[in-house]
Amino acid sequence: MRRNLLPILMMMVVLSPLAIDIYLPSMPTMAAEFAVSASDVQSTLVLFLFAMGVGQILIGPLADRYGRRPIAMGGILLYIASSILAAVAMEFHWLQIARVLQGLAACSTSIVVFSAVRDCFTPKEGARYYSYLNGVICVIPALAPTLGGLLALQFGWRSTFVFMMLYAIVIMVIVGYRLPETRPANTVTTGPLYRWSRYKPVLVEPHFLFYAFACMAGMASILSYVSYAPVWLIENIGVSELTFSGLFGLNAVVNIIACFAAPVIIARLGNRPTVIVALVALLVSAILEVVVQLVGPQTGLAAAFSFMLPMMLLCVGFALLLGPATSMALSAFGERAGTATAMLGFIQMSGASLLAGLIQQTDLAAPYAIAVVMGCLAIILLAMMAMSRFDGWHQEQHAH
Repeated sequence: MRRNLLPILMMMVVLSPLAIDIYLPSMPTMAAEFAVSASDVQSTLVLFLFAMGVGQILIGPLADRYGRRPIAMGGILLYIASSILAAVAMEFHWLQIARVLQGLAACSTSIVVFSAVRDCFTPKEGARYYSYLNGVICVIPALAPTLGGLLALQFGWRSTFVFMMLYAIVIMVIVGYRLPETRPANTVTTGPLYRWSRYKPVLVEPHFLFYAFACMAGMASILSYVSYAPVWLIENIGVSELTFSGLFGLNAVVNIIACFAAPVIIARLGNRPTVIVALVALLVSAILEVVVQLVGPQTGLAAAFSFMLPMMLLCVGFALLLGPATSMALSAFGERAGTATAMLGFIQMSGASLLAGLIQQTDLAAPYAIAVVMGCLAIILLAMMAMSRFDGWHQEQHAH
């Protein structure tokens, strides 16, 4: 059914990770040009992800009310406009505004992509198509920083946003001509768009909340790593933008391998044990990050590797965590999966961005800030899983 849909969806899903990763090597240069702190530039990542999280609640119902195509076209147009605004911004607050708008735009296209798979394919087919889409999402962090670094060296950091604009224009043409409307005919399109009664059954379910916060812990750890890494490696350790791109790409390759290995591990261990393994990986990564900073090399490429190697373990833990935690969070909501999915995305992305934003307000050096985020969150969740009083929060449940 609509087999030619997958290439279009794969091209659309690129918009979100592209907007996160392509300008990472340019962050120190951007801070210098705007005369702002490193944490201010890091806030552009936080704002993007926060807008994506809030957009889950705001835009999801719109896709059901007005259809997938209008939301996709509107999101891509907003992506183009916000990329232009970021490329021409002469004052830093305009760049921040552009990133909020770009986050909402990326959220729109992501919602359409994953809704279209749910609309057009059986659950068995959908699982395979979701794996293809997630594979694309994992590949982009390996490629985008290198592309962004080359663009920045030749044309300046603003060219990275120009590239995003040009890519979005190509996608808009393809979507305009080739993307069919996939919204099912029986979709409810009447009544209030936003009402508390839709969300309350989800938000009062402890099992959902526990695994939603587990997803948030993984995302907060990754976001802290992604936002701190460019400034720490380029500005503090002194590696070049291209060297940073290579190190970041190596980490992304590890993440890709972990993403492909995760289904095998989950099938062998089960959802809940895999979540435990993933959280332990986050905790060990935090401990290793602190240890190598205390006793490891402090300068040169060796110091860069000392920072990045524990982050590879973080990427493995994140790859193992997200799938089973998402499945466990949504397991009890077969009859309201759309609402539960929107709330999960909101908690995961907006919560992660708030935590990353808070840690950026401290004076902690990058390795210790990242270690605090992932270590503390992993300890809290693992402690809850070890206490019998919280068994109802994290034990396996079945849809009802």
